[in-house]
Amino acid sequence: MLHSNFIRETQEACFHGCFPAPLLGSLEAPKPTFKPINTVATSRSDFAAATAASLCPNTQFTNHESLPSLPEALSCFTTAYPLYSQTQEADQIRAQHYFHLSLHNHVCFDYSGLGLFSYSQQQISNSTPSSSSSPPVSPSRLQFPFFDIIYKPTTLHSQILNRSKDLELESRMRKRIMDFLSISETDYHMVFTASGESAFKLLAESYPFQSNKSLLTVYDHNNEAVQDMIDSSQKRGAQVMSAKFSWPSLHIHTDNLTKLVVSKKKKKKRGLFVFPLQSMMTGRRYSYLWMSLAQENGWHVLLDACAVGPKDMDSFGLSLFRPDFLICSFFKVFGENPSGFGCLFVKRSSAPVLQASTTARSSLGIVTLVPAENLSQLPGDDSDDHSKTQEKSKLESEEDDLATVRSFSSPINAQSQMHNGLEQRSSNSNRRKQLEIVEHGEASEPHKEPFSSEIEELDKPIDLLKPVNTEINASGTGKKMSSEMKCKCLDHADCLGHRIISSRARHLTNWLINALLKLRHPHPEQGLPLVKIYGPKIKFNRGPALAFNVFDWKGKKVEPVLVQKLGDRSNISISCGFLHNIWFSDKYEEEKKSVMETRNLEATGEEGKRRKERVDLGITVVTATVNFLVNFEDTYRLWAFIAQFLDADFVEKERWRYTALNQKTIEV
Repeated sequence: MLHSNFIRETQEACFHGCFPAPLLGSLEAPKPTFKPINTVATSRSDFAAATAASLCPNTQFTNHESLPSLPEALSCFTTAYPLYSQTQEADQIRAQHYFHLSLHNHVCFDYSGLGLFSYSQQQISNSTPSSSSSPPVSPSRLQFPFFDIIYKPTTLHSQILNRSKDLELESRMRKRIMDFLSISETDYHMVFTASGESAFKLLAESYPFQSNKSLLTVYDHNNEAVQDMIDSSQKRGAQVMSAKFSWPSLHIHTDNLTKLVVSKKKKKKRGLFVFPLQSMMTGRRYSYLWMSLAQENGWHVLLDACAVGPKDMDSFGLSLFRPDFLICSFFKVFGENPSGFGCLFVKRSSAPVLQASTTARSSLGIVTLVPAENLSQLPGDDSDDHSKTQEKSKLESEEDDLATVRSFSSPINAQSQMHNGLEQRSSNSNRRKQLEIVEHGEASEPHKEPFSSEIEELDKPIDLLKPVNTEINASGTGKKMSSEMKCKCLDHADCLGHRIISSRARHLTNWLINALLKLRHPHPEQGLPLVKIYGPKIKFNRGPALAFNVFDWKGKKVEPVLVQKLGDRSNISISCGFLHNIWFSDKYEEEKKSVMETRNLEATGEEGKRRKERVDLGITVVTATVNFLVNFEDTYRLWAFIAQFLDADFVEKERWRYTALNQKTIEV
């Protein structure tokens, strides 16, 4: 069955789970002939029992006013999970470097991915006074966020060939990120993109779908970045296929995906296999062996690491599972600034395949990182006054749109919702100050020296770069041997390590699931649960994300967008998503009719109609993600907020309260 010898050998080599996910979906490993005293199964069974005891065992809550207090819940939580105390360093880091979360009373469950800087860096950079012995530093040079992006009109292949033309700031950021992800420059090229979405689209434009015809994706939810990749690849003749997910567990439908991956004809060139390590919405983890199986059958593998948590790559086993391409994204500050950039990694041995595409020139894909305050001094800003006035008017209009959104959203969620809009504004602003970069990424000669000299000068006052190794020579002077970016959020994740971060997320996520499942409507004749969770529930080996819906006492679903908006009013930022590609067996055929819904999508032209037909059936859900900076109080507050829906009049009360405050921007 599916290369069983290979699977058995790999599983035995990784006995007791050296990787955080099972090695192949629903396939079972051979059972050992002996029974160890302390097995993984036993420890996971103990974890399930501890979770059940972590909040008022054998108790259900039918009234939001009957919930235990925060101190009571925390005491029960720490008693059930004694190992959680080992993660207290994360609480100390949050209190010292991300104090804005408590200061502004913000709860953030709408972030996935990796942050770069801490909030304390932003405060220091904006307020550091200059000493009397040093020349005064312009405040603009201390303004956060340290860098900005400028689009480069070049092809992916040209960018890979011309890495030597990188600016110093960009080179150091690249080194810091690759060290953090444990990816070697010997094995992979790395390219900065405007966002994670841009990285997907860029690869779709550069991959030779003319010869490698197929695109196979493995997603249980509608992912806008992957959808952009699908649209771009279809325009270039790709045959698109998608994995199915079995209801109700939402694990990969093994037979279906095996048929799509395995080639009977053993073709040497199949296409691109796009695979995430886990679901960004349900938290379901997937087997790494799907990548090996795909590569054995002639596929190039793109690993989507956008949903992985900090330090998850440390447990990935890159030497065993080496994808041809890898994509991840970074935002700037957790809970403050979701803008950032994407990273596309190309395995050096796989780079030649990109030569087949010579027309993939994207003006919104590849970017250069430059110090933010340097933009006003960049050359090429010589447009006439009329053009400047028009562009200024356009930007002001976009700012008004953002202000409208902020009028009814919390600052965090408003920024998260408008991430794409912010990127577009950045694009419009940056276009006025574009570097004149030729096709191969080289700056035009007149601008080369001034730009380089300014970067060297700016490195000092910003204190963005810090030496990590200094050698003292015979004369007693220090000689800097190497330096790296001072990305404190990455430093904090490195300090905590994978074990502590994953343990923290495991305890908080499973406690939240257990708490949500204890909420039931008070009518004894029905006793309907308030919350339905999709995918894995209480499970030792699950990701830090969950997808759920809230139902009223009649069993009718409360619209996820409404739940999100009401959460915004309580300074709780959650997200919405759309689960799809769901497969129902005959056993669940009747349930399918009541579960599945039609999603209204805007469709334009024939291409739009095809897209609608492909993704319009599914389930709209509320989603929450536990980041390593989330603490127990955050989790408790989300639970207490959801519990308010036990009050049959909660939504009506909120509508009245909103109207009383003369708020007219949003309908509830």
